[in-house]
This record gives sequence, C-alpha cells and structure tokens, in this order.
Amino acid sequence: MPSSKALFAALLLSGCSLAPDYHRPSVAVSSTYMEVPTGWTTAAPAADAAPAAWWTAFGDPVLTGLEARIEAANPSLAAAVARYDEAVGALHEARADLFPQVDAVGNASRDRVPANRPLTTGSSVTYNEYQVGASLSWEIDLFGRVRNSIRANRADAAASAADVAGIRLGLQASLATAYFQMRGLDARAELLAQTVQAYQRAYDLTITRHEGGVASGLDTSRARTQLATARAEVSEVRQQRAAYEHAVAALIGEPASSFTIAPDARQTKAPSFPSGTPSTLLQRRPDIDAAERRVFAANARIGVARAALYPSLSLGGSAGGETTGPNLLSAASSFWALGPASLAFNIFDGGARLSRVRIARAQFNEAAADYKQTVLTAFREVEDDLALGRDLVQETRDQKDAANSADKTRDLALIRYRDGASDYLEVVTAQTAALDAERALLDLQTRQLTTAVDSVRALGGVAG
Repeated sequence: MPSSKALFAALLLSGCSLAPDYHRPSVAVSSTYMEVPTGWTTAAPAADAAPAAWWTAFGDPVLTGLEARIEAANPSLAAAVARYDEAVGALHEARADLFPQVDAVGNASRDRVPANRPLTTGSSVTYNEYQVGASLSWEIDLFGRVRNSIRANRADAAASAADVAGIRLGLQASLATAYFQMRGLDARAELLAQTVQAYQRAYDLTITRHEGGVASGLDTSRARTQLATARAEVSEVRQQRAAYEHAVAALIGEPASSFTIAPDARQTKAPSFPSGTPSTLLQRRPDIDAAERRVFAANARIGVARAALYPSLSLGGSAGGETTGPNLLSAASSFWALGPASLAFNIFDGGARLSRVRIARAQFNEAAADYKQTVLTAFREVEDDLALGRDLVQETRDQKDAANSADKTRDLALIRYRDGASDYLEVVTAQTAALDAERALLDLQTRQLTTAVDSVRALGGVAG
C-alpha cells in the first residue's frame, strides 16, 4: 500500500495538464467595414447582450406573430436543442470520472463441501453463506486526462449552445425572407390585376376600332396576345406565392395543407440595422463562437491523448460483512480492505498512443482552419450585404424614375393610338416596357427587404 506522502504527491500531480497552452487562432481584423453605406449606424454591443426581436423593426404584425411560433414548433430547432442536451449530458458524464466509483454488493448462497475433498474432516458439510458490502475504485488524475476531457466536453457543450443560437437565427431569417418574397408576389399580383384590366380595356378599344374599320386585325391580335400573356403571369405568380406560403408553414411547424396567410400588397420599407465593427462580429456570430469553442475542445483533447503516454494510478477499497449465520452485521462478521493501489504503464503498443496524439493534433489544426474559414466567410457575407444594401438604395431610386417614365410613355402611346397617330405595335412596346419597369421596381423593393434580413443574419443578430 502506498505511503501517505506518496498519496499526497499523487494528489498534487493530479492538477497537472498535458494540453498545450490555448491561444485563439489569429485572423486579421480591420477596424471598420469597407462597405458601410451612408445612413447606417455604427454600434458596438456587448458580447453577452441578448439578441433583440429584430423583425419588429419592419413594423409587420403578421411577421412578428409568425416569428414567435418558431421557438415552440420548429422541428430543426428542437433537434438542435436536443443535441445541446446531449452535449451537456456528455459533460456530466466526463465530470463523474473526478469522483470515486462506489458499488454495493450483496450475495447469498448455499454450499456443500464433499467428504472426499482434501483437508476436510472426512464428512460432507452443507452451509449457508451471506455477504454484503461496498467496493470503491478511484482513478487519480495524475496527468490531467479527466480534467482535459471535462474541458473538451464543456467546450463542446458551449459550441452546441452556439449552434442552437445560430440555427434559431437562421430559421428566423429564413422565415422573414420567405415572408417578404411572398409579400413581393402579393404586390406583383396586384400589379398584374391592374395590368390585366388595362389590357382588357385596350383590347376592347382595338375591337371597337376594328369593327369600325379603323384598326386592322393585326392590332386586335397584338392586344389579345398582351392580355393573354398578362393573365398567364397571374397564374405563375399564384404558384410562386403558394410555394413561399408553404415554406413559411414548414418553418413554424404547421402542415402546409391547413395553413394560409391572407394576401397583402402593401410594401414595407426596409429598415437599417447597426452594423457594428468587425471586432464585434467575432463576438456576435454564433457560428464563429461555435467554431472557436471546437478549437478549444480539440486543444484539450491533445492533453487527453498525451496523458495516455504516462502511467495511470488507481486506488481501491472494500468493506462489508460475511457470515454463515444470522449475525451478518456483527463486528465478528465484518471485513475491510485498502487496495489494491495499482500503477499501470504501457511498455509497448506498436505506436498506437503516439498515433492518437498525432490524430488529436491534426484535429486541432483542422478545427483551427475551420475557425479561420468561418471568420473569413462571415466578413465576406457582411461586406456583401452592406455593399448590396447600399447599391440597392440608388438602384431602386433610378428604377422608380424609369417606371414613372415608362408609365407616361405607355399612356401617351395609347392616346396616340386612340387618335389614329400610330399603330398598336407602339402601344404594345410601351405597355411591355412599363410592365417590365414596374415589375423590376417591385423586385428591387423586395430585395431591399430580404437583404436587410440577411444583413441581420450575417451580423449574428442585432443586440438588444
């Protein structure tokens, strides 16, 4: 049995760790974003600030109500929460190795010793035997295997929690994007309804003029083609809207067959969100947080692998009572033992443990590279959205001017045709240009909304 000094020294050594000193992988970070547009607010929220209900900035109560349903009903988010619970369970399991393992045992048997057995009295003996007791085993964490396992599992749990936050934010953004795409189609459907009415009036005019011998059958055919094309697009828009409505239903955990949202052609203005600075992005984005925690976990697992190269020490003990009679718990029936105290050290394993160290180091390098790539991707997404949001403002302004001009040209062309100053081809050309310009304007307004949503996702949410 080891002396008390040796045991004390072993306990002191149990605080050792063979994991390398951890340093977060370095990535070059600028002080500002290159593509911050005029009118956007710079902010520096605290790293632990709770994400705000950013969708309320759009001022759409229907969207706000839908977003509130993701938390309770989305299956993907529920699966992510379950994975987090699994990671927490693994952490608690790893912590259990810090403490002694105690087992209780109880046995009862009836035995017969034969008369011809050596060293007997020459007669058989039959007796009952009873035993109760407990045993203890405890691995002394000499080189930090257990503690590094705990550190790794704790980091895994933190990464899983960040995954939950990232999935939640991604689902919220996906819902808002699908919703605004659907509303954009509502606006297009209203535009087409007005267009069909206008084309119907123009077609009726060509019929009247043709019956009066003023217009040719070619004008009538052109007008009918325009009208039928617009009606066909109405059906196409209806199909696209249904697909986005079904996507919203799936995101909030509703069957698509029993879910509907009333059409609303009103266009919401895209709000501006605080872009912060590149340094706050490292704190705010859940995927960056998760990737960094996985680097930390991989670093700790190097210590776990290296600990296997060194001896392991375990202590044991047992106590209880054993008797053939009724006095099982009496002092005469008691027994105890200290030990065994075992020290094990592998002499030869064909390089298996060294290979596991190499694997652990390679996994750390992989996790570090993934972290750097995640950071670079995050910066790219933010810069893309900032640049797109800035340029869409000017593009929408120019497209609005183009749509206004195209509407005036269409009206003038119809007047000229009614007065006999031109044929219907000029009207068709003007009508097509006006519809294309108005459709493009609606698309740009929808893109402004979806870009604002994606900016929130790229920035990791807006801190409250």
